[in-house]
Amino acid sequence: MNTPVQGRPDENQQSAALKKKDNIIIVLLIALIGTWGYLLWDKSQTKETIDLQAAQIENLDADKAAIQKEFEQAIVRLDSVTNSNTTLSNQVSEQQRDIDAQKVAIKKILNDRNATRSSLEQARSMVSDLNGKIAALENQIAILKQENLELTEANTTLQGEKQGLEQDLSKSAAQNAALSKTVDIGSTFSASSIQISSIDVRPSGKEKITATAKRVDKLLVRFDVENRIAPSGPADMYLIVTDPAGKVITEKGFVLPTREDGDRSYTALIPVNYEKGTRQKVEFPVRAGQYNKGNYRLEIYHNGFKIGERNCPLK
Repeated sequence: MNTPVQGRPDENQQSAALKKKDNIIIVLLIALIGTWGYLLWDKSQTKETIDLQAAQIENLDADKAAIQKEFEQAIVRLDSVTNSNTTLSNQVSEQQRDIDAQKVAIKKILNDRNATRSSLEQARSMVSDLNGKIAALENQIAILKQENLELTEANTTLQGEKQGLEQDLSKSAAQNAALSKTVDIGSTFSASSIQISSIDVRPSGKEKITATAKRVDKLLVRFDVENRIAPSGPADMYLIVTDPAGKVITEKGFVLPTREDGDRSYTALIPVNYEKGTRQKVEFPVRAGQYNKGNYRLEIYHNGFKIGERNCPLK
């Protein structure tokens, strides 16, 4: 009979405990590996998410930059369009509220760091609308420029015609002035049959021609006037009678502006009611109060010209 081996149960227990411990370790290792795997997978997912978000942000920034550039170019075009034409600038001022509102809205979106794709698309649409308005203004400028060109050409033509008319008018004015001068000179009367007689008036009233100075009471002037082109109507004849001392028999303030002899004092103004085409007689008495020996001289003026003269000697 064999005797049972002592301690076998303890070995079995130890073996079981070791096996269990190994199993726990394996489980822990598996759990640890799983945890690491999860962490690695989660980190990979997080990196992909971050990369995706970064790419989206980069795309949004690129879109924002592109819209910003389009907006700046639109503003430059608008300034160029409005500054190039004053009339058009006045028209734009009527649309200024709408344009300014668009510019403010676009700038607000572009300055927003958290701008979404939707808001950027809205900004792009507003920039496109602004460009459309600018294109319409550019078209108006083209039309205005064409109209201005046509107006310039028409103005050039009118200027040429104006210069031609001015030259014609100047020529006509010169001709009219010359004609008027000719007519004016031609309307001057001529005097004929000029007489200046020294008259002695007797107490009885009878008049007698005398050459003795101390007996002369008056100088009687007679002459005829006529003009074939002067119209019927009043005409003024001026008499200048100068005594032997060279002094004009006149009254204060009697001054005649002549065309060739300057201003001269005159003796008398005789209004003549002339009838065209006729020869009309003029008679006028000149009274000096006292007459001296020597030569008395008569000059007749009309229209500023001397038309006749005669001497009357007294002894």
